[in-house]
Amino acid sequence: MKKEKISNSELTALGASDLKLLVEMSRVANGLLNSGAMSKPEVLSNVRAVLTDPQPFITDDRSEFHKVAKSVLKLFKKGKLESAEHTVHALREETPSYRIFGSEFIESGALAQMNTAMRLPVALAGALMPDAHQGYGLPIGGVLATEANTIIPYAVGVDIACRMCMSIFELPGSAAGLRSEELKKLLLQHTNFGIGGETQTYFDSSIFDRPEWQETKQIRLLKDKAYRQLGTSGTGNHFVEWGELEMQADGFEGIPAGSYLALLSHSGSRGFGGSIAAHYSALAMEKTLLPKEAKHLAWLDLDTSEGQEYWIAMNLAGDYASANHHEIHNKIARALGIRPLARIENHHNFAWKEQLPNGREVMVHRKGATPAGNGVAGIIPGSMTAPGFLVRGKGEQSSLQSAAHGAGRAMSRSAAFKTLNRAAVQAELLRHKVSVLGSDLDEAPMAYKDIDKVMAAQKELVDVLAVFRPRIVRMASPKEKPED
Repeated sequence: MKKEKISNSELTALGASDLKLLVEMSRVANGLLNSGAMSKPEVLSNVRAVLTDPQPFITDDRSEFHKVAKSVLKLFKKGKLESAEHTVHALREETPSYRIFGSEFIESGALAQMNTAMRLPVALAGALMPDAHQGYGLPIGGVLATEANTIIPYAVGVDIACRMCMSIFELPGSAAGLRSEELKKLLLQHTNFGIGGETQTYFDSSIFDRPEWQETKQIRLLKDKAYRQLGTSGTGNHFVEWGELEMQADGFEGIPAGSYLALLSHSGSRGFGGSIAAHYSALAMEKTLLPKEAKHLAWLDLDTSEGQEYWIAMNLAGDYASANHHEIHNKIARALGIRPLARIENHHNFAWKEQLPNGREVMVHRKGATPAGNGVAGIIPGSMTAPGFLVRGKGEQSSLQSAAHGAGRAMSRSAAFKTLNRAAVQAELLRHKVSVLGSDLDEAPMAYKDIDKVMAAQKELVDVLAVFRPRIVRMASPKEKPED
C-alpha cells in the first residue's frame, strides 16, 4: 500500500512559496504524517496556522513546528512571504507636510527619521522641535499623531515617562552660593544615581498600593525592582540640581516676581520603564512588519491584548516616574526644613489620547518633547551652565501643542569624548559658578545646542515665566553607562 504523503503543491497552495521553506516544511509535515503523530488534515491545518501566524509556534518550543515557524517569521520580515496576518506594511510614497521648528540647526539624520515616521500608514500629523536629534525610530524631539487605536513603543521612548520636576522654595536664589556646602551635602545624602541604583528608605511608597501592579505578567515581574529603585535617578543626562530661579513679573501660582532657590530634577521610570519598553518594542516589531528603515516605528493595536498591556504599563510608568521625583524632592525638602512654595512637573517621553483641531481622536507621541497646551506649565532645561526655563504653553496646533524638552545634543557622546578638553570644560563651569558632582565630558555644556537659539525658535509655542540658572549639579558617576 502506497504511503500517504503531503505534496509540495499542497504546501505551496497554503502559502509555502519560498523554496528553502518548502523543503523544510515538507520534511516536518511528512515526518509528522509518517510517524502517525498527526493525520493529514491535522498536519495541513497546522501548516496553514504557521503560515498565517507563526508567533504561537515560536513561543511554544515544544511544538514540532517551532523551528519552521522561525523561518516563516524571518521570511515575513524580509518581505519574501505574505499572509493576511503578516503583510509588510508599505510606507506612503510621499512625505506629508509637517512643521519643523529651528530647522537651520537640526541634523539631517533627525529630519530623515521624522520623514520616515510621517510616511507610516497610521501617521496623521507631526512636528519636529528645535532641540531634535537622531534617536531610535522617532527622533528625539519628534512629535507624531497616529490613529487613535495605535501606539508605537519606540515613539514613546526607551525611558518611558522621563520627566522634569521643579520645587521652588521661599529662600533667595543667592542661597545656592551662600549655603553651597549644605546644599551639596543634601544632594549627596538624598539622591542615588546609576543603572543599579537602589534606595533603603522611603518618604512615601503608596504608589505600590495601586491595583495596576497586578494587571499583567510583565508588570508583576518588575514590581519588586521598581520598589527598590523608587527615589533614584538614572545615568546619562539625568540630574538633580540646585539653582537660582528668577521669577518674571507676571509670577506663577501666586508667587511674586523675584529670586528664589529651586531644586530641579530630570529622570524617568528607571529599570521598570526600560524593561517594559524593551519587551513591547520587540513585540511590536514582531507583530507589525515594516520596511527596514521604519522597523523601529512598529506599532501595537490597542484593540489587542498586547496593546492594552503596553497602555496600562506605560501609564503606570508615568505615575511611577512622578512618584520617583516626588520621593527625591520630599526627602530633600524635609532635610532642608522648608516646604516648597510650588512644584511643577511634566513628562516628555509619553503618548496621550488627544484630538486634532478637526475633532479627530489621535494618539500623540512626544519623544523628547514637552506638552505645551494652552496654559499648561512645563520645564525646558538648558545644560550645566546654560539656563533652563519655566514656561506656559500657548496651545499652538502646528506643533501638536508641544515644545522642546531641552537644548538638545549638538554632538554625540563619542564625539564629545574625542573633541572636548577637560580643562576648557572646568574653566566654563568656573566661569558660570557651577559645581558638579559626577558626570563626564559627554555631558559637558559644549555638547549641547545653544538654548537661547532653541527658545527663540519656539516663541510661538511657549511663554517664559521664569529663568533657572544651575549652581550645584549632581549626575551619575563617569563610570556609569549612559541610559537616557
